[in-house]
Amino acid sequence: MSTDPQPTFADFDVDPRVIDALAQAGITQPFPIQAMTLPVALAGHDIIGQAKTGTGKTLGFGIPLLDKVKAPGEDGFEELAAPGKPQGLVVVPTRELAVQVATDLATAAANRSVRIVQVYGGRAYEPQIEALRRGAEVVVGTPGRMIDLLNQHQLDLGYARTVVLDEADEMLDQGFLPDVEKILAATPAGRHTMLFSATMPGPVVAMARRHMTQATHIRLQDPEDQGATVQNIDQVVYRVHALNKTEIIARVLQARGRGRVIVFTRTKRSAARLADDLSERGFAAAAIHGDLGQGAREQALRAFRKGKVDVLVATDVAARGIDVDDVTHVINYQCPEDEKIYLHRTGRTGRAGNKGTAVTFVDWDDLPRWSLIDRALEIGQPEPPETYHTSPHLYADLDIPTDVSGVLPRAQRTAAGLAAEAWEDLGETGGRRRENGRGGPGGKGGRGGRTDGRSKAQARAKGSPGGRSAGRSALPDAAQSSSSDRSASRGHTPRKRVRRRTRGGQPVHRPQPQ
Repeated sequence: MSTDPQPTFADFDVDPRVIDALAQAGITQPFPIQAMTLPVALAGHDIIGQAKTGTGKTLGFGIPLLDKVKAPGEDGFEELAAPGKPQGLVVVPTRELAVQVATDLATAAANRSVRIVQVYGGRAYEPQIEALRRGAEVVVGTPGRMIDLLNQHQLDLGYARTVVLDEADEMLDQGFLPDVEKILAATPAGRHTMLFSATMPGPVVAMARRHMTQATHIRLQDPEDQGATVQNIDQVVYRVHALNKTEIIARVLQARGRGRVIVFTRTKRSAARLADDLSERGFAAAAIHGDLGQGAREQALRAFRKGKVDVLVATDVAARGIDVDDVTHVINYQCPEDEKIYLHRTGRTGRAGNKGTAVTFVDWDDLPRWSLIDRALEIGQPEPPETYHTSPHLYADLDIPTDVSGVLPRAQRTAAGLAAEAWEDLGETGGRRRENGRGGPGGKGGRGGRTDGRSKAQARAKGSPGGRSAGRSALPDAAQSSSSDRSASRGHTPRKRVRRRTRGGQPVHRPQPQ
C-alpha cells in the first residue's frame, strides 16, 4: 500500500482565497481528475478531459477558470480592456447542469467578488439581460439561450479569455454542436479552452481540436474499475413486467439504509404518473421533466437537495446536473436507450467516493437493447432474472425487509414534501396565465399536461389550483351548468337567451316572447 500523502489544493498554485472557500465548504483534497488537471490548466494549456461521471470534473475546470478572472475591487480589474464583460464562459447542455455548475463555482469564489450569471431557457430574458448589463465575470448557460443573447447583442464574448465545454457529448446528442461552434467563433482566438465529458465521440473530439491549440488529452481510469462503470456502484438488473414495476419500486424504497433515490423514466408521462403513484403510497416523491415550467423544476430539485423530497422521478433532462452526494439508489424504470445514457443515469449515485446501487428494469421487448448495453459496459448480466415483487432474490439482493408492503407505513412518512419548498415565479417564457387559476406561470397551456407545471399530488399537497381545493372555488363549465339546472328545479326560472341573427352584417332584432 502506498504511503504517499494525499495531495491538497495548497500543493498547487491555487488562489489562497479559493482554498479557504473550499475548506469552508468541507472540500480540502482534490479528486484524482482535479489533481491531474490543475497543473496543466493553471499553466494555461488547452485540455480535453475525460473521466467518469461523478468524479469531480467541475472543480477541475472551475478553479483554473476562476484563477484567471479579475473581479471588482481586485488588482488589475480596472486595467481590463472592458471591465464588467464576461472573462470566463461555461457552456452546458441542460438547465439543471447550468444551475449546478454555477453553484459549485460560487462555492469556490465565496471569498471573492466574482459575479457569476446563469443564462438558460425557461426563464424570462429581462433578469438575465439586466444581470449582464450590471456586469458579469463568468457566464454559465445553455447554447440556445446564449445564441439568443448574442443575436440580441446583449452578450459580449469578445473578452472571454477562458471557455469551458462541459458534457460536450450530450450537446452533440441534443443537436447543439452548430450552436457551440457559433459561440466559440464569438470568443477571442487566443482563448484558453477546456473540454470535459464522461464520453468522447469522434465528432466532439474533431470539433475540440479545430478550436484548440495543442490540446492535452487527460483521461482518468481507475485501475481497480472493471469495465466502464464506476466500481463503487452495485449493478442490479431485473427482467420485470411493466404492470409490476411500481410494486417493486415501492419495496426498493423501503430497503435498509436507503437514502435519496432517483428514478429515471423514458417519457414525461411516465415520470408524472409514477411520481403521483408513489406519493399516494406515502413516499415523499416529486417529478421533474420537460413539460414542467422552470419554476416547478427548480422547486423539485431544491426540495430534493434539502431532503424534503427523497424520491425524484425524472426523465433524462436530469441525468446531468444533479450532484447530490448521498443518492444511494438510481432506478432505471425503463431500459436506457444506450450505454451512454446508462452511464450518465447511474452516475448520479456512487459520487464523491460513496457507495451506490443502480437498479435497472428490463422489459421483455428490451432484452436485445440491454444485451448491447451489457456487452459495451462489461456488466456481466446479459440475461437478467425474471423478477416480481414477491421474488425472494429481490429482497436478498437489495436488503429489503421481507415484511414490507407496497404502501409506506404512516409512522415512516415524513411531514415534509414538495409542498414544504417554496415555489417562485421566475417570469418563465412560453406560459399563459388564466384568471380562473388553471394555468399558472410556466404552464404549457394546452399540451395535454397540467398547465401549472406541477403534478396532481403536488397540487393537492399545496392546496393549489388543480388540486381538490380548487374545485370548490372554480367550477368547470359543466358543473356550473348543473348548478343552474338545480336552481331551476327549486323554482327559479332562468332568463332565456336572446338569439340574434345577422343579415349582411347587420343584426336583426326580434321581439322577445312574453
